[in-house]
Amino acid sequence: MKKLTVCPSRGADVAEWKNPKLTVDIIIEVRGKIVLIERSNEPYGFALPGGFVDYGESLESAAVREAKEETGLDVKLERQLGAYSDPERDPRQHNVSVVFVATAKGTPKGGDDAKSAALFGKDDLPQLAFDHEKILADYYAGKEE
Repeated sequence: MKKLTVCPSRGADVAEWKNPKLTVDIIIEVRGKIVLIERSNEPYGFALPGGFVDYGESLESAAVREAKEETGLDVKLERQLGAYSDPERDPRQHNVSVVFVATAKGTPKGGDDAKSAALFGKDDLPQLAFDHEKILADYYAGKEE
């Protein structure tokens, strides 16, 4: 059964239109390691820094903003890694993420909805939220080519 809502201009019931939400994730390289954040909100655990793209904001601007908010780092975007769209990638709702690779200098520290931020090497990654294990596998596979 489709969820209905009332059309504000006509007052009639209409089917609710659902679209995936657009997000960005950022793989931030610092001194040969990558930055992961520890999430303050569900789903808990470690994840790549990232978040929702605001209306009127470019993907690139959203990536730079989210990186700064969650890690305190000013990043330089190097490239897009890809887009990840599995409807099950986020347990909260269907989110599509465009992933960027960036570089930064300094020491990350958690901010916004990140409880903490730290540097990790390829061989010491913690268990990750969402599909970030797959994203990082793709990232590291590209570095080995």
